[in-house]
Amino acid sequence: MAPKKELKRIAKIQLVGGQARPGPALASIGINMAEFTKQFNDKTKNRNGEIVRTTIYAYSDKSFEYSIKATEPASVMIKKAAKIQTAGKNQITDVAATITEAQAREIAKAKLVDLNAYDEDAALHCIAGTAKQMGVKITGVDPVVHKGEKK
Repeated sequence: MAPKKELKRIAKIQLVGGQARPGPALASIGINMAEFTKQFNDKTKNRNGEIVRTTIYAYSDKSFEYSIKATEPASVMIKKAAKIQTAGKNQITDVAATITEAQAREIAKAKLVDLNAYDEDAALHCIAGTAKQMGVKITGVDPVVHKGEKK
């Protein structure tokens, strides 16, 4: 039986799909950067240019394992739907943009595989909370009250 590897670090980073390069973000994790970038770029070449959330498990012998999320971060998807570059500076006073409930529900459906939500309505509530923090309003959706709850 092979000796058990000692887990040294778990790192959660965001990289551009198909375009990862060795650099400070990977150097601080303590893995073989060239091998990781080669594997990562091969695995994400179909998601070229997309932000890919990655969890890297680094071991003491500089080996690694990694997992990638199936979808982009919710904030990126909300910005695309709202057609904005940046979120509002102050989520209480700034309204950066407004999106429809249908757009938010579409994002929620896509994100359901990555969220810890049990159904589409719960996922919509998660997306509404993220949008609220960005200063993006969703018509017809209250980010504070979940469907079925009383205010």
